Amino acid sequence: MDYFRQRIGFELKGAADLVTAADRGSEALIARRIHENWPEHDLLAEEGTRRETGSAYRWHVDPLDGTTNFAHGYPVFCVSLGLAHRDELIAGVLYDPSRDELFAAEKGSGATLNGNRIQVSKAKKLAQALLATGFPSKKRNENPNIYFYHQLTLRSHGCRRAGSAALDLAYVACGRYDAFWEFNLNPWDTAAGVLLVQEAGGRVTRFDGSPWRITDSRETLATNALFHDELLAEFKAIFQGRGLEPLPSPLEYAKKTE
Repeated sequence: MDYFRQRIGFELKGAADLVTAADRGSEALIARRIHENWPEHDLLAEEGTRRETGSAYRWHVDPLDGTTNFAHGYPVFCVSLGLAHRDELIAGVLYDPSRDELFAAEKGSGATLNGNRIQVSKAKKLAQALLATGFPSKKRNENPNIYFYHQLTLRSHGCRRAGSAALDLAYVACGRYDAFWEFNLNPWDTAAGVLLVQEAGGRVTRFDGSPWRITDSRETLATNALFHDELLAEFKAIFQGRGLEPLPSPLEYAKKTE
């Protein structure tokens, strides 16, 4: 938060992918603490820290999820740590320092927010739901999510795009959102959040309904489980191009307002 208040600036990892001193400092601290407590554990972190020993335990670390928000002074970001044993998620912790909210989950023991038990929402239909999604920082021209955003906005209470996939998943877990989807996420983006959703009573799959796995699932669809199948049907229809509402033309809109 000291870095955030100072507006320390950033550099680019790619054409539009930001990194700050806060990302690197957070990752170094987390990696050091994990190594001190569990020196035999493997670790995979976003900013490049890797530890490969062949351990059955692996930490998936995002030292600052929502870096673009952070760099621009927008207070939606978090620190996310997920622990897997033989590729099965067993623990997750996610901390939002701007709101002092600590989400935690343990396999088979439920999920909590600041120590209080949380559960997913009770929305039974897509039409009753508030959804969340995200758009990539790079290769945006190759990502079809604008069509999913458009179609699902028309069929729900609306879609939000806050800029932190980890927090979006935590918000599904505690009922602030009813569902979340995103393309091309990495294990450090999802490890803690997916377990939070599952332990709070939700469901997580790929877009075709197949099981979500930490090892190779780039597609993430998380819901309160009550209308998951309905949302899967919408995804199938969109991928097949069925029932697509045309995107409104800005030229036609301009003519109407002249």
